[in-house]
Amino acid sequence: MRRKFILALFFMACGMMAHAGDIYVSPSGNDLHDGTEQRPLKTLQRALRMAREWRRAQDVRAKEDIRILLQSDAVFELEEPLYIRPEDSGTAQSKTVFTTTGEGRAYISGGRSVNGKGSAQDSYATPRIAGRPIFTRALWADGKKYNCASNVPYGEMERILGFDKDSETITVPAHSLVKYGITHISDVPQLEMVLHQRWATAILRVKDIVLRDGKAVLSFYNPESRWEFSHPWPQPLVDGERGSSGFYLRNARQFLDNNDEWWQDYATGRLYLAKKSGDVFIPYLNRLVTVEGCLGDRVHDIKFQNIGFVYSAWQRPATHGHVTLQGGFPIIDAYKLTENEGTPWAATLENQAWIERPEAAVSIRYAERVDFHECEFKHLAATALDYVDGCSDITIKGNSFNDIGGTAILAGSFLEGPTEVHRPYGMKLDASKNTSLSDESYTSRFLIENNSIYDATNEDWGAVGIGCGFVRDFVIQGNTISHVNYCGICIGWGWTPDDTGMRNNKILNNVVKDYARQLYDAGGIYTMSNQPNSIIRGNTVYAPCEAPYATNYRAFPIYFDACTDGFSVSDNILKTSELLKEKYGYNTPGPNLKISQ
Repeated sequence: MRRKFILALFFMACGMMAHAGDIYVSPSGNDLHDGTEQRPLKTLQRALRMAREWRRAQDVRAKEDIRILLQSDAVFELEEPLYIRPEDSGTAQSKTVFTTTGEGRAYISGGRSVNGKGSAQDSYATPRIAGRPIFTRALWADGKKYNCASNVPYGEMERILGFDKDSETITVPAHSLVKYGITHISDVPQLEMVLHQRWATAILRVKDIVLRDGKAVLSFYNPESRWEFSHPWPQPLVDGERGSSGFYLRNARQFLDNNDEWWQDYATGRLYLAKKSGDVFIPYLNRLVTVEGCLGDRVHDIKFQNIGFVYSAWQRPATHGHVTLQGGFPIIDAYKLTENEGTPWAATLENQAWIERPEAAVSIRYAERVDFHECEFKHLAATALDYVDGCSDITIKGNSFNDIGGTAILAGSFLEGPTEVHRPYGMKLDASKNTSLSDESYTSRFLIENNSIYDATNEDWGAVGIGCGFVRDFVIQGNTISHVNYCGICIGWGWTPDDTGMRNNKILNNVVKDYARQLYDAGGIYTMSNQPNSIIRGNTVYAPCEAPYATNYRAFPIYFDACTDGFSVSDNILKTSELLKEKYGYNTPGPNLKISQ
């Protein structure tokens, strides 16, 4: 009997030791508590600091995994993004794990509830921070994304009549405005134009309206006006193969006529909804989580499991418009070469462009083994999950992405920042053209597996499901991507046959369907540039959608765009339609692209 009692005590002690590194967090907790189950902390920031201090002091509680246990079925409303730094790193034996107290998911939110119940055309008082209303470009009501009030239902467009680079104006039918009683910009001071541009869209803040002969001539604010009319690719077409490019107008109260629309008066901050709604949420934070190391000191051994990420903002178009090159990457400068065409790295190049990284709800830079398992990303206005530079040995597995404004999963460098975007990654500008590719800065060794992506790219149609730039040793397998406006899976960047360090990338057993819903020059699977020893195998890709405003039908199950090389392609099920009959699209493929089916 005594022996049994001692054994029972031993096993109880072992159980207690196994959970010695647990830190409990609850929205009803208190940061002055000790983080036990009975006395949970309130904020993730305080829990992370506690874990950091355990590791610094070599506390016995840091010998195994430190689990930051978020209360299941609870919402943690952030006042600032959670910032994870190198000092927060775990080890192979002792990861820092963000998970839940039970099976129910916990949510990290950047949103705010809008108080009060509205009736038709009633306004809501926007929450205030430091006496100022929260200005928003996104809104969700009753768990559904609402659209900013526009002159046509979401997904529909009209056609432009003219595009004048010299005057920096776009001409549209006057009835687009006049039928709403709009004759002058003073009637609609927040007016925006969303413009279809082949494989991208542009968002342009309207500066002036001139009505003339049944037409409306629109001019725009800078910087987007300069970018829009100076960059050559992509631009809209007038009288193209399938008609002129599409557009719609939005962000005017006069357009508030559909039940799923909203509008905010920037002068007062008040919100207007076309119909009475229950729970209304707007995003407050652009960023929910930042994981940031540096070259030589990466963040490592962090895991998120069973966590939801909800309600992030995307504010850039309110101050800069949004003119993109491709894949949702905003232009910060661009122009066409008019003399001495070509560059040291591309003899026939006609355009120059510099881009920046789109905003992301969760952003990770210089990190190893920072993983996401069985998490949920939803109601996010821009990119959901972004691994920027210098990330390696990453697993993104079993997550769901739903209602994402931009790209669901983004990874690797796209030469955003000060480098001209067409320059081969790592290339020295000398006569030898030797490359200088740092293993430490390259994004490599990723497993992106069994994720579900649905309804991404619903704010920026030019974004993608999974977008990978200069990456190597990637395995993208078993994912399902559907309901996206451009491409499903994109891998590669650079428009070059040169060695940029990309290699050993595998796209295996994925399902891609219901893509190219609005844009074209698209692929269910899209590749670019030289990627030796890479594989595309066992995927099922349906026919692209017949995008209603595309000015041609260049969309394919698999599209080998600029200088694609080094791939072996086999055993894929590629479905086509009567209209879109080609399984493959090509743009100057290299000699080592091997297709065996």
